[in-house]
Amino acid sequence: MTASSSRSDSGPTAPQEPRFAQLRVLWSFVRPHRRKLLLGLVLALLGSALELANPMVIKLVLDTVSDAGSLAMPVAILLCLFVSGMFFGLWHWIVLGTVAEKVVLDARVSLVRRYFRAAMQPLSQRPSGELVTRATSDTVLLREAASSSVISLVNGSVLMVGTLIMMGVLDLVLLGVTATAVVIVTILFLTLMPAIAKAQERAQNSLGLMGGVLDGSLRAIRTVKVSRAEERLGDQILDHARDAATHGIRSVRREAVAWTIAFGGVQLAIIAILGLGALRVASGEIAVSTLVAFLLYAFTLMNPVMELSQSVTTLQSGIAAAKRIREVEAIPLEPTAEEAVARPTDPGSHPSAASGNGHGGPLVELRGVTARYAPGAEAALDGVDIAVPRHGHTAIVGPSGAGKTTVLSLLLRFLEPEHGDLLLDGTPYRELSPQQVRGRFAYVEQDTPVVPGTIRDNLLFTRPEAGEEALRRVLEEVRLTEKVASLEQGLDTPLDSNSLSGGQRQRIALARALLGSPEVLLLDEATSQVDAITEAAITESVRRQADRGAVVTIAHRLSTVIHADRILLMEEGRIRAQGTHHELLEQDTLYQELVAALHIAETEERGRADREEDAEAVSTAPTH
Repeated sequence: MTASSSRSDSGPTAPQEPRFAQLRVLWSFVRPHRRKLLLGLVLALLGSALELANPMVIKLVLDTVSDAGSLAMPVAILLCLFVSGMFFGLWHWIVLGTVAEKVVLDARVSLVRRYFRAAMQPLSQRPSGELVTRATSDTVLLREAASSSVISLVNGSVLMVGTLIMMGVLDLVLLGVTATAVVIVTILFLTLMPAIAKAQERAQNSLGLMGGVLDGSLRAIRTVKVSRAEERLGDQILDHARDAATHGIRSVRREAVAWTIAFGGVQLAIIAILGLGALRVASGEIAVSTLVAFLLYAFTLMNPVMELSQSVTTLQSGIAAAKRIREVEAIPLEPTAEEAVARPTDPGSHPSAASGNGHGGPLVELRGVTARYAPGAEAALDGVDIAVPRHGHTAIVGPSGAGKTTVLSLLLRFLEPEHGDLLLDGTPYRELSPQQVRGRFAYVEQDTPVVPGTIRDNLLFTRPEAGEEALRRVLEEVRLTEKVASLEQGLDTPLDSNSLSGGQRQRIALARALLGSPEVLLLDEATSQVDAITEAAITESVRRQADRGAVVTIAHRLSTVIHADRILLMEEGRIRAQGTHHELLEQDTLYQELVAALHIAETEERGRADREEDAEAVSTAPTH
């Protein structure tokens, strides 16, 4: 999601859903817990009933005193009301607090599972910081709105109506004053609510944008510092923070006005009740105890008014958060195995795609594959045919933008083809789930991100059941045995940017891939951060893996693939030529340019001459 798109979504021109539709989004989070919420509502209503009874009992006490009667019964009733109110209040608090936490947990579980099962392409279009914000701050906003605010709205409304009814029982004239104040306050309050909701939604959108930019900036902090862009990038991030603060302040001001109106309206009503009530007591129209009870109800009326105002405000924030969470949950998921089998055949499929090669043909094939990263975009691959044999090293080279990484994205189901077919062991990809496909591959990314945890955690990430002997073997293959042994905690050393260098982390990623004994090992420039000696060792381990299974390498440094069994040269999304290093060097001008640009030819020729010289020296050495 880009900044512009997010801003437009929250701008004044964005279409507003009907209020009922917005509440329906919030209700979707509440529905699984409706029974607990109903219990909370019953407890809240019982508490309200006890609260409504208090002024009447106090009136009874005053009347009993004026009549010189016994206070035992009225005081006992007051104590019962107090104890019952404490009990129901405690139970109500626990029930609603539990529901609130479960609503948040359900939302977070849904989001996290969605993130990890989502299709790669639409997921990667959203900044990771924004996705984190949805699962953290947005779910917190959802917490109160989806539990206590819903109950408070109902309970506050019932308490307000009940209070007005009890006021009417005491005195209709004073009720008229109170009802007028309540109507005026309600109209003014509801007028302010849409503006509060819009300001809160814009504040959260700005916060999501800030999280996205901040996350990406911290990931690239070294580049930021070297580029001396701290101030510039910091200002860009803080612009979003200031936007969030601006909208937040706007929301706070409007909330303050709404709360002041609500509180002030009730206070003015109490003053009017006190003045008019005093006149009615003086004229003998009502008793003093009636005026006291009515004033207690007036003070009681402040609770539902404030409760309703707070609940409506919280509800607006929760609705906005619920909408943002549901938007993220709309990211399409990768198909399961059942869905993959049920999916209809692509009408653009290659005519021989269904004929499968079984165990006699290539392990992986691309047949006439065309792929794009977005509808209408330029084709990243255009009618590509590739066959990866069951054993051997296949290297893919070419200039930037040629489509090399796209090939790996297709093989791993990070991208789906627009036309053509991919086959794994003769079975079309469309009949397999992404999990089934990826179970046959191991993948080493160029950036080699590390998994949170220790070196051991990273090595065992793909194959957690592997033993110590297997760990030692792969560490030896990537020349990391001595380095790990030199660390104080060994394999249990936390893996971060300080414990190992970039090249060492790259070798950890390769060791993790080798530990899984994959049928196909995919390497996206796996030696980009290592020295020449380590590169030679890694090349040797890749060669051993190629003897056991298939290896596919994307190479930007041609020195890593000159000994590959087959090299595919790509240009503008097509296979331009293929062959061994020597064949391409003799036949293709683009390959010659790539080699010349990287000074590989001279190095390779020098190495060949050295080997021939060594061989000649051995053959002519005297024997004993």
